[in-house]
Amino acid sequence: MPYIARKPMGRGPRPAGDRKRETRGPYQGPGGERPSGRFFKRKTCRFCAEKGNPLDYKDLERLTRFLTEKGKIIPRRITGNCAKCQRRLARVIKRARHIGFVAFQID
Repeated sequence: MPYIARKPMGRGPRPAGDRKRETRGPYQGPGGERPSGRFFKRKTCRFCAEKGNPLDYKDLERLTRFLTEKGKIIPRRITGNCAKCQRRLARVIKRARHIGFVAFQID
């Protein structure tokens, strides 16, 4: 069987017209800036703002604000909590569930 030369399988140089287009992040204009009308207000952590009022598993009024209708914990990208306070909130909600103050799943 005769030897057939093959192209190497690695990523070699591409022809000039075959280059990938440079990608930009979402909501970025041609110069890298955000187009007008796309600004949003940064959410602040409610628990860091209220330093003197710590989280408690008995405070059902505050805990139910961070639960959906089905009983799921609302993620921090929606609520605006910082990572530390979101972990603390999840721990307190789970504690309240095990004690029986908050239902695991609401039908």
